[in-house]
Amino acid sequence: MTSEKKSLEIQAAEQAVVRHVAVLIEQGRLRPGDRLPPERELAQELGVSRPTVRAGLHALAAMGVTESRQGAGTFITGGPPRLGAGPLSFLAALHGFTRDEIFEARRVLEVGAVGLAAEHGLTDRLAPMAEEVTGMFASLSDPQTFLVHDVRFHRAVAAAGGNPVLLALVEMVSSLVYEQRRMTVERAHDLKESAEMHRRIYQAIRDRDPERARAEMSRHLDLARQAQNEELGGVMPSKVMESA
Repeated sequence: MTSEKKSLEIQAAEQAVVRHVAVLIEQGRLRPGDRLPPERELAQELGVSRPTVRAGLHALAAMGVTESRQGAGTFITGGPPRLGAGPLSFLAALHGFTRDEIFEARRVLEVGAVGLAAEHGLTDRLAPMAEEVTGMFASLSDPQTFLVHDVRFHRAVAAAGGNPVLLALVEMVSSLVYEQRRMTVERAHDLKESAEMHRRIYQAIRDRDPERARAEMSRHLDLARQAQNEELGGVMPSKVMESA
């Protein structure tokens, strides 16, 4: 079996976990606050390995559907569940969005969003960002968990901007970003530097300094783009779907 075919089979198994949870939510068998079955039970029920279940749960966490509570298990988060980028993922596959195009879209959306967040200075929106930064520093040795906190941080920033349209767009793009990074994040060289950059973005928002917040986000996205190129060994596939 080729490595490409094996990778596709692993991804299909992970998506089966995501679909299984989505169906349970749609059927009303899982509601906000409900605890998911243990990994072992899910693995047996779906006929996949526990690492595959864990990868599927990481994907759900990055989508904002689930959250892990230490010593308690995995739970469905409160609020309306978000199960991925849907139409945007379809367009990415159809038209072959490039990584450069994704980063350009992130720059337009997220630099604007972080400026709004700093301008509004809503104190009740700061805690989610602080929690994700803390989670990043706590998971420096676990790249997949770090990535979940990373994606959630950017969504929290967009939410703090107070514009629901901008938030929806950032959420859609961040789902594509997660799908790109989860296959390469294990090769990341310095997660601590990334965590520090996120902390500086948070501090600029907390200090209600829009100019500094935009500059920090812009710098972060430039360095993230460079880091991903290095993770890929300098090879940039032309299409987003080729990274899967």
